[in-house]
Amino acid sequence: MTLTQLRAFLAAATTASFTAAARELQLSQPSVSELVRRLEEESGTALFVRGGRRLLLTEAGKELRPFAEQSVAAADGGAAAMRSLSSLGGGVASFGLLRNADYYLLSDLVERFHERYPQVRARLIGQNSVEVAAAVAGGELEAGLVVLPVDDAGLDVTPLMRDEVVYASADPTHLQRPVTTEDLAAARLIVYDAHYGWQDPTRRQVAERARLAGVRVEGLIEVEHVEAALKLVARGIGDTFVCRAVAGSPGFPPELGVVEFAEPLYDTVALVMRSGSVLSPATREIARLATEMLLGTG
Repeated sequence: MTLTQLRAFLAAATTASFTAAARELQLSQPSVSELVRRLEEESGTALFVRGGRRLLLTEAGKELRPFAEQSVAAADGGAAAMRSLSSLGGGVASFGLLRNADYYLLSDLVERFHERYPQVRARLIGQNSVEVAAAVAGGELEAGLVVLPVDDAGLDVTPLMRDEVVYASADPTHLQRPVTTEDLAAARLIVYDAHYGWQDPTRRQVAERARLAGVRVEGLIEVEHVEAALKLVARGIGDTFVCRAVAGSPGFPPELGVVEFAEPLYDTVALVMRSGSVLSPATREIARLATEMLLGTG
C-alpha cells in the first residue's frame, strides 16, 4: 500500500469516476485504474462497485477511506513542514543563550530574527552554560552559546571568541597591581551563579588555578545574578570578578574599578550542537545571526 495508491483511491472516491480522478491527479485514466486495482489485490477485497455510471464505495472502501485520508494528510503536512523549514517560511528555531547574553549585545537577536523571518517561531532559552550544554546534549535544544569549559561529551564545540575576566572592587588599593591566585584566595569575594556554584565555567577555571597553587578560593557571599553581586561590591562589602563585556557595559557601577589578573584569565564563548546532528534551517540561521552579533560582523 503506497501513498500513490491511496491518492488514486481517494480521488476516485471523491469524484466517483476514474476519469475525473485522472484529471485531478494529472494522470491517465488507465494509470489511476491500475493503481486502484493493485490496492485491491493487496488488500484482497474490492474497494469500488463497478458497472454503473458512478463509482460506489464498497464496505471495505468505506472502512479504508478515513485511514487513507489521515495517511495522505500526514504526508502532505510533513512535506509542507519541510518546505517551510527549507525556505524559512515556518518552523521553530530552538537555541540556548549564555546567562550574560545581553552584555554581548545579543538582546536584539530575537527582534532581528523575527524581522527577517516573521513566520518562524523562535524558542530562545537563557541559562547558565552548564544547563545550555546539557540541554543541547540531551536534545532539548538544537544548539546554543556557552562559556567554556563545559561537559562536552556528545557535543561538537566551536570556539568563537575570548573575553578577558577581570577583578572588580570599590577599593582602589585592591586594584594597584594585577591580582594573583593567592590574592584571590585571601579576598572577601562576592560571587554569582550561586545555583551552579563552582561548576560555573568561569569559577571552574578559578578553582583549578587555586588547586594548582595549593590554595582555596571561596565566596564570602554567593548570589544568583551578576547585577546583584555588583551592587554589593559597589557598597564595599567585598570584591568580585567579571568579564570585560560586563565591566564595559553601561550598567556597570561607576564606583567600581577593575584590574587584570597576573596570569590572564579568559572566558571562551563557543557554539555547541549535538555531535553528528544537522541543524534545522531555522536554528542554523539563528545560530548564524547570533555568531555575527557576537563577533560584531552582523
